[in-house]
Formats: sequence, structure tokens, C-alpha cells
Amino acid sequence: MNIFVGSLPFSIEEADLRESFEAYGAVDSVKIITDKFTGRSKGFGFVEMPNDSEAQKAIDELNGATVQGRAIVVNKSEPKPEGERRSFNNNRGGDSRGGYGNNRGGGNDRGGNRGGY
Repeated sequence: MNIFVGSLPFSIEEADLRESFEAYGAVDSVKIITDKFTGRSKGFGFVEMPNDSEAQKAIDELNGATVQGRAIVVNKSEPKPEGERRSFNNNRGGDSRGGYGNNRGGGNDRGGNRGGY
């Protein structure tokens, strides 16, 4: 079972998280999600446990538990349906307002025709 773990302290290490879950059974993998630019934890991660009943017991007992002063959120991770994945191209097309050509004519006040000279 893939388990989502949220509200993690930014200082927690994957080994610490693994240890917390191994108290309930075998753990296949642990991954804390980090910012790709700073390398800092984003405060959530995923734990994979091969035995569903052990995983469910870990979820039941660790959800709301305090880790390094923070109450963590633990629940079964449900994969997003393929259609809901974020696309970085969804602002393309349709909107043709650009940064140029927004002058609506008129308004030339550079001193040209003032006072009829």
C-alpha cells in the first residue's frame, strides 16, 4: 500500500520516517518530497508497505500523532486519475491578449498641435 504522510517537520529524515513505520511492519520504500531548487523538504512524503493490514494499522495509529512537535497526517495515497494531472500547457491558446498593441490610438501629447501656431 502507498501511504501519504503530510505535515511533516522540515527537519525529519527519511530514515526517521522509515523507523516510525517499521514499528508496524515491513517498509518497501520511503520518499520525502523536496523542492528541486532548494533541496528543502516540502513537508510531505510517501511510504510504501507491502502488507495492507500492517499499512492500515500504521495509518490508524500514526494519523494525528505528534512527530517533532507537529501533528502529522497519514492516509492511504490514492493515485490521481490520468485526466487530473497538472499540465503546464493549459494556458496556451484562446487568450490572444499580448503586451503590445494595447494603445488605442489618440493621446499624442508630445507638444505637437497646441494653440494653433
